Amino acid sequence: MPAYIILANFTDQGARAIKDSPDRFEAFKSLAEVAGVSVKSVHWTTGAYDMVLVTEGSEEASMSLNLKMASLGNVRTQTLRGFSVSEMRKMLANVK
Repeated sequence: MPAYIILANFTDQGARAIKDSPDRFEAFKSLAEVAGVSVKSVHWTTGAYDMVLVTEGSEEASMSLNLKMASLGNVRTQTLRGFSVSEMRKMLANVK
């Protein structure tokens, strides 16, 4: 199953309601499960990003979930496709 690393920053709207952040995450997690995406981990972070999430799901389900998250207006995200060791080994087998 494809893995995605989501780097998130709070918008002004999300920052104003910062105390709701854990509850918003739980709502996101429920939406993800319904969409067929599993949340592997979430971390509120310091530095360039406010949150980092790791999810797994199909490309279509993950994209739909990202669009839904964007429409709510609490965070802006950058999503990275992650590859496991076995996926990387398979790709490297084609490198000559």
